Amino acid sequence: MVEMPFNINATLLFHGRERFFSAIPMGRLATIYLFTYNSVQAGGWTVALIKLLTNVSSTKSIDGTYDAAGQLICLLQLFSVMEVFHGAIGIVPTKVLPVLMQWGGRTHFVAAIVCQIPEVQKLPTVFMTFAAWSLSEVIRYPQYALNAVGHCPGWLTWLRYSAFVVLYPIGAIFGEVLTMYHALPYIKKKHLYGNLFDKLPFSYYSFVMALLACYPFLWMMLYMYMFKQRKSKLGRRGERKHHSGPKRRVD
Repeated sequence: MVEMPFNINATLLFHGRERFFSAIPMGRLATIYLFTYNSVQAGGWTVALIKLLTNVSSTKSIDGTYDAAGQLICLLQLFSVMEVFHGAIGIVPTKVLPVLMQWGGRTHFVAAIVCQIPEVQKLPTVFMTFAAWSLSEVIRYPQYALNAVGHCPGWLTWLRYSAFVVLYPIGAIFGEVLTMYHALPYIKKKHLYGNLFDKLPFSYYSFVMALLACYPFLWMMLYMYMFKQRKSKLGRRGERKHHSGPKRRVD
């Protein structure tokens, strides 16, 4: 008899929490989460871009690119692994493999090479990569955030699916590929990640060489996929505008 009030209160508390959470649709929770996540990423990449431009403006040089924004960009890129899970669990209609490929390529570039080899951090190609990434992401993440709540202006959607045409080759080919190529002598000299690769039949140097050989083909695959997305998104908008033309007046 003594335990009855506790059991009654616990039951009421449990059912109260159950009613509270069941009153919030999962779709709304996903919308709130996606808006928050993309807004945080948009803010982070905006700060990174400002840091890059401020450094160039104040020093009249791009040598301090990594010191200005490298750690922040590395953190933002690592955090973007969430987008792989977004596609995997289905809260966004995205194919997982292209997202995983892009995340893996970028993360390897910035975390495994640029962050670990000081000699390449002052290369112009690092600035080109970081600038292209930042410009791309200050467009992409705001578009995602506003699209999640259904209030994305058409011009931003157009910019999201058009800016990559120029920015993606600059960041991937002229930035990432050339930086990795210039990093090869330092990778070999430092025997980078030797402890991890000593048990494998190839070295990290050989791995990067093979990656560089495959990079143009992988890049082209992703580039064509993005063009397919562009046609799907912008073509669909054009069709909606066409079908939602002047309505016939009914007297």
